[in-house]
Amino acid sequence: MVLRSATVKGNHDLRTTQAASGEPERTLVSDRYRSIVDIYVLLQRRDGMILLLERSGTGYADGQLCPPSGHLEEGESVVQGVIREAREETGVLIDPADLAFSHVIHHRNPLGQARIGFFFTTTRWEGEPVNREPHKCAGLYWVDSARPPVNTVPYTAAALAAITRGASFSLDGWCSW
Repeated sequence: MVLRSATVKGNHDLRTTQAASGEPERTLVSDRYRSIVDIYVLLQRRDGMILLLERSGTGYADGQLCPPSGHLEEGESVVQGVIREAREETGVLIDPADLAFSHVIHHRNPLGQARIGFFFTTTRWEGEPVNREPHKCAGLYWVDSARPPVNTVPYTAAALAAITRGASFSLDGWCSW
């Protein structure tokens, strides 16, 4: 899949109110639901193995495995985010043209908190992956994405299973109707 960008025109996130002068005034709608956006990059070798990192010292899923990942930061696209995370966590440089969209998952944890995860895959990068965040990562492992280790973060394992099935979208932790 080729990555493309588009500009959406319109004022879907603006609300018209009356200013004290009686003139119409546009403000951003702030009462809409917002979700955490997670970004993941699957560094895939020629043999099909992907890189997973062992989380450590973060307070979330320590001892479990997940790809280079993180949260989308203010003002960045999901593509910019995965490139940043790959560089910060493993030291590799990725050309945006070498990223392929793989999957999006809408996850809900047992407490009812939801997040959306975007997964991208690349088979090309510059540099050898290394642990650049030893205070957050206990090790790097090349694994078969179709058979991730049992200590893979469940949300990540669900996305990897969906990617293996060829699904571009999945739900995890939501009730089936």
